[in-house]
Amino acid sequence: MKERVPRELLFGNPERASPKISPNGRRWAYLAPVEGVLNVWVGPEGGEAEPLTRDRGRGVRNYLWAEDGRSILYIQDKDGDENWHLYQTDVETGATRDLTPLPGVQAQIVGTEPNFPDQILVALNDRDPRAHDVYRVSLKDGSRTLEATNPGDVIGWLADQKFQVRAAKAMRPDGGCVLRLRENGAWRDFLSCGPDDQLGAHGFSPDGDHVYVESSVGRDTTALLEVPSGGGPAKMLAEDPESDLGAVLTHPREYRVEAVAFETDRVRWQVLDAALADDFKALAGLDGDVSIVSRDDADKIWYVLVNRSDRSPSFWRWDRVARKAALLFATRPKLDDYALAPMTPVSFPARDGLKIRAYLTAPDGERARKLPLVLLVHGGPWVRDRWGFQPEAQWLASLGMACLQVNYRGSAGFGKSFLHAGDREWGAKMQDDLTDAAGWAVAAGVADAGRVAIYGGSYGGYAALAGAAFTPEVYRCAVDVVGPSNLITLIRSIPPYWEPMKRIFDLRVGCVDTEEEFLKSRSPLFHADRIAVPLLIAQGANDPRVKQAEAEQIVAALRAKGKPVEYLLFPDEGHGFAKPENRLKFYAAAEAFLGKHLAG
Repeated sequence: MKERVPRELLFGNPERASPKISPNGRRWAYLAPVEGVLNVWVGPEGGEAEPLTRDRGRGVRNYLWAEDGRSILYIQDKDGDENWHLYQTDVETGATRDLTPLPGVQAQIVGTEPNFPDQILVALNDRDPRAHDVYRVSLKDGSRTLEATNPGDVIGWLADQKFQVRAAKAMRPDGGCVLRLRENGAWRDFLSCGPDDQLGAHGFSPDGDHVYVESSVGRDTTALLEVPSGGGPAKMLAEDPESDLGAVLTHPREYRVEAVAFETDRVRWQVLDAALADDFKALAGLDGDVSIVSRDDADKIWYVLVNRSDRSPSFWRWDRVARKAALLFATRPKLDDYALAPMTPVSFPARDGLKIRAYLTAPDGERARKLPLVLLVHGGPWVRDRWGFQPEAQWLASLGMACLQVNYRGSAGFGKSFLHAGDREWGAKMQDDLTDAAGWAVAAGVADAGRVAIYGGSYGGYAALAGAAFTPEVYRCAVDVVGPSNLITLIRSIPPYWEPMKRIFDLRVGCVDTEEEFLKSRSPLFHADRIAVPLLIAQGANDPRVKQAEAEQIVAALRAKGKPVEYLLFPDEGHGFAKPENRLKFYAAAEAFLGKHLAG
C-alpha cells in the first residue's frame, strides 16, 4: 500500500457522491464532475447515468428529486454569497430554469409532498431581508403563491401531509423558542422553552393529530416525543442519557417514525418499528456507521451510506425484498491504494473536571508517539465533530502528523449542560479545553510538546487566532480559515436573516450593545501584540457570515507589528472553499506552512 496520499484525492472532487433514487424507483441520480465541476447525473435505476445539469461555477452540492420524478431541483448561490436560488432541470430535455429569480434573495426549501407532485414549498426573504415567507411554487409553470407570512420571529416552517404550512418555529425575545401550530388559518402557540433548552418539530403523525417533537425540556439531552396537537400528555418515543437526538427516519409515504439515531462516540440506531429490525441488523454487517440517504416511495429500495474513518465513504443499494446489499460506488475509490489512518475516540478531563470527548487520527494509530500534533477545531461552534472519514485528518496523518479533533464545551449533541457550559466562554474555558487537549496528547506520549499547531475554520478559525493570542506558548503555529478576529464586528455584521437569533449571540457570546469591553477581551484582534507564532489566514471575499474585514483587520494589525502572517484571499468563495482548484491551492499552502513550522 502507498503511504503519502495526494492532496487531489482528498480535496479534489469526488468521483461520484450523493446518490438518490427517484420517488417511483425508476431512475437514480448522483453527483459527479463534468469538466471539473460537480453536476447531477441521471439514469435508469441500476443502469448507466449521464450528465443532466450544466453548472459551470461552484458545482451542485445539494439536490433532490421532484416528487413526480420529472425534474431535479437544486440550490445554487453566486461565488459563496449564500443567496441561494432554486433551480429546476427537466430530466427529459435537460432544460434548466431559475424558480426564484430574485436578486439578493435567499431561497430555503421547506418541503415537497408525494400527493402534490408538481409543487414545492419555498421560503424567501424577498419582502423583508430579515424574514423568510413561505411560497407554493408550481413545477409546471414556475408561478408562486404566498402561503405564510413571517411575523418577523420565525426561523423555520413545517408542512403537514395535506401540504399545508401548519407549524413554525419562532425565537422568543429571551432567547428561547416557541412552536406554533396553524388551525383554520390562525396561528397559536403550541410548545415553548427558555434559552437553556432545545425544541423542534420533525413532522406530523399519520393521522395528523400528533406532532413529532424534539425536546430537552425537563431533561438534559433531547428526546423524541409524540405530542397531541390538541393538548394532552406526550408519549416518549426515544431517548438516550448521553447524547441528543440525531437523525429521525420516517416512512416516505405513511409518515410514521421508524428509527432514530443517537451519537456519542459513534452512531447508534434505535429501531422503533419492528418491521425494520432485520434491515438494520443486516446493514450492521457492512462494517461502518450506516445512514439511510434515499428511499423510493414503495420503500423497497434504500440507498445507504457506509462511513468509516480509514476508507472512502461508500454507498450501497439495499433491496428490502431480496434482502441483498450491492455496492453502488465509493466516493473516492483511488484512496483504496493507500493505507489510511484509523480514527480513535478518546476522552479526557478538562482542568475543571468536565469530560471532553475527542477523535485522534495518527499514522500509527494507537501506537503513535512524539508526533507533530495539529488540533483541528470544528466550526459552529454549536455543532460537533463525528467519527468517520475526514479528509483533513487523513491528509495530516499522511504527512506524519497526529490530528486531534475536540468536542470542546459548547459543542452540540451531548446535552444542554455541556452545550451551555460554553456560554460566554469564547476565548476562555472553551479555549482551555483545547489547551487541555494538547496537554493530554503530550502526556499520553502521542504529541511532541514543541510541535503543536492549532487549525480550524469559522469558529475553529477564531480558536486558532485565540490560541495564538491567548496561549502562544502552547503552539508553534496557527491556521485560520474564515475565522472572526473581532467579536464586535462579527456580531454587528451578521446576515439580516439571522436577526431573530441575535439573542442567542447575546447569551452565548456576549451582548454587543452593552458588553463591548467584555467582547474586546475575548477578541484576538485586540491582543495581536501577544501573538508570537506564525499565522496562515485564508478568507473568502464573499463570505456573508464572517466578512472579509475579519481577516484583513487582523492581518493589518499583525503586519503593522512585524508579526509573521501569510494571507490568502479567494475572490470567488464564501464561508469555505467550494471550488476544487481553490481548495487545492489552500491545502498546498497549508501543507507547506505546517511542514515548515512543525518539521523537526
